Amino acid sequence: MKKFLMMVALVLSFGFSAVADSNEELQKLTHAVYFTSHYYVDSVKMSKLVDDAIVGMLEQLDPHSSYIPKEEVQKMNEPLEGSFDGIGVQFQMVEDTLLVVQTISGGPSEKVGIVAGDRIVYVNDTTIAGVKMQNTDIMHKLRGPKGTTVNVKVLRRGVKNLIDFRIVRDKIPVYSLDASYMVDDKIGYIKVNRFSATTIDEFNEALSKLKKEGMESLILDLQGNGGGYLTAAVALADHFLQSGRLITYTEGNAQSRLTYEATSKGDFEKGDLVVLIDENSASASEIVSGALQDWDRAMLVGRRSFGKGLVQKPIELPGGAQIRLTIARYYTPTGRCIQRPYKEGTKQYRRDLIERYNHGELMHEDSIVFPDSLKYKTLSMRRVVYGGGAIMPDVFIPLDTTRYTDYHRNLVAKGAMNKAVLNYVEANRKDIMRNYPRFEKYNKTFEVTDAMLKELTDLGEKEEVKFNEEEFAKSKELLRLQMKALIARDIWKTNEYFQIMNANNDSYLKAIELLRDKNLYQKSFVKRKE
Repeated sequence: MKKFLMMVALVLSFGFSAVADSNEELQKLTHAVYFTSHYYVDSVKMSKLVDDAIVGMLEQLDPHSSYIPKEEVQKMNEPLEGSFDGIGVQFQMVEDTLLVVQTISGGPSEKVGIVAGDRIVYVNDTTIAGVKMQNTDIMHKLRGPKGTTVNVKVLRRGVKNLIDFRIVRDKIPVYSLDASYMVDDKIGYIKVNRFSATTIDEFNEALSKLKKEGMESLILDLQGNGGGYLTAAVALADHFLQSGRLITYTEGNAQSRLTYEATSKGDFEKGDLVVLIDENSASASEIVSGALQDWDRAMLVGRRSFGKGLVQKPIELPGGAQIRLTIARYYTPTGRCIQRPYKEGTKQYRRDLIERYNHGELMHEDSIVFPDSLKYKTLSMRRVVYGGGAIMPDVFIPLDTTRYTDYHRNLVAKGAMNKAVLNYVEANRKDIMRNYPRFEKYNKTFEVTDAMLKELTDLGEKEEVKFNEEEFAKSKELLRLQMKALIARDIWKTNEYFQIMNANNDSYLKAIELLRDKNLYQKSFVKRKE
C-alpha cells in the first residue's frame, strides 16, 4: 500500500510539475490521497479511489474526456485498429449454445473446416453449451495471441458424433465498410460504419471496383457512423475535393491551429455525390460531410448529425490505463464548430437526442430554428448553412415512425428475431443455396411466409413479448423485410443485407431520385442560396 501511495504521490507531484510548480491545489490532492489511505476508519482500495478521482475530474471538463482502465484499453482500440487475434467466427448464442453464423473468409476456422451452422460445445475440454455463459466469457476463451492454439469440439447437423478441431489463432480483420454495390448501371453505393486504420484501403478497393463496373455517381452512406480516426476522415474527404482545399482545422486553448487540406490523390473529384447522414453520424462523419457541404461538392441528405466535434488525445498512465483528454475542437472549412454546446452538463448533453425526438426535430424540418448569428455561406456557391454544432443536411428526410412499434422493438431486443432467422437458416440452408444460387434471384423472388412470421411471434411469446395484434399489423411488412435481410446476411454477407434493407430507407431512396434526375440534383444545391 505504501509503495502504491508513494507512486501516486510522485506522479501527482512530479507529473504535473511542468505546468504547476508548488501548486497549492495539487498539494491538496496529494494530501487527500495520503490521509485517506492512512487514517480512514475502514480499509480502502487505493486503486479504485484513484480511478474514481480521475473519472470525477474528467467528468467536470466535457462529455468526451474519459478514463479507460488497463483491461479495457485494448478492447476499445480493436475496432479502430482494424483487427484482433482470434479464431474467425461470427456467432450467436441460441438456447445457451454457440451457433456459428459465419466463418471469416480466409480465417483460421474456415481453414480447418468449420462451417456456418456448427455448434461449438467444448473449448479446450471446457463445456460452454448449456451453462449460461456470458458472450464476453466465451470470447475470452476463443480469443488469444496470434499463433496460439485452441481445441474445440463441434456438433454438426447430420453428424452423429462431435467433431474435433485444432485451430491456430490469427489476426482477424474488423471491416469498416458494411457494403459496396452498384444500385443501377451508373450509381454506386458505399456504406462506411467507422473510420479506422483500414478504412481508406477498404474504400479504395470498393471505389476502384465500382468505377470498373461503370459508376458515374456515388451514394456515400455515413448514417449511424460514430466516427473514429481523423486521418481516415481527412483521407476520405480528399477523394472528393480538389488539391489545396481545406478539409478541416483544429484549435484549442493549448493547441495552435492545425489545418488539413486535400491533396492531388483524389479518385472521385468529379461526378455527382450524395452523402447520407442522420442523428447518429458523429465526429469523423461530420468532418467529411461538413467539408463536402462547405465546398458544395456533395448533396447531404437525411437528418441533423450528432454534433461531436471535440478532439481527444490518448495519454498513457502508469500501469497501462489511459485517459482520452479533449485538447481541441474541429471546425469545417467555413469556420463552423462541429461540437454542439454542453454547458448544461453531461447528463443533459446525453439527453439531447431524446429531446430532439420529443421536440419533433427528427420528424419535422421546420421545428429546427437557427439564429442569423449562426449563418455561414458555402465557399463555392455561397449557399446558406448554419453553425452551432452538428451538420444540417441540404435535403431533410423525416424519421419514419409509421412501421416501428414497441412490439417490433421488443421482438428484436429480446432476441426473438435473431433466433427465428437462425432456426430457419439452420433448417433450410441447403435448400436456400440450391434454390437461390445467386443473390439477385433471392432478392427478387424470396418471400417471408406467414408461417415464418408465426414462428417469430411464438418465439416472442417464449421471450415474454406478448403478442399485440394491432402493433403486429402495423409492423408486419417491416418484420418481413428484416427477416429476409437477415437470412441473406447469414447466407451471403452484410453487402446483401443492406441491399434489402435499403429498400426501406427513405434517405437512400431520395439519394437515388436525386442522382437519376440531374435537374433535381442541381436545383437542390440552390435551394438554400440567397
